[in-house]
Amino acid sequence: MNKKMMDMLVCPIDKQFPLELHETKSKQEVIIEGVLFCSKCTRFYPIIEEIPIMLPDELRDKKQDIDFLEKNKQNLPQKIIKDANPWHL
Repeated sequence: MNKKMMDMLVCPIDKQFPLELHETKSKQEVIIEGVLFCSKCTRFYPIIEEIPIMLPDELRDKKQDIDFLEKNKQNLPQKIIKDANPWHL
């Protein structure tokens, strides 16, 4: 995901703007892996292989999200790991 996209992205649930960006792997202006976080509804949206996965809860892959959190628990804030919606560790 190009960092310039941050100017366009809103939370699909409550339309909050701006979203918080937490990078775990990046290269220049491209985010390879990380998280977008909505402070209003406390939902996180993973960025996997440069793609932000911003789906409503009912379309999300819980196993993929939990695996992502497990893999990145040392690099992400506790508000995402322990408290974020729709699920957390």
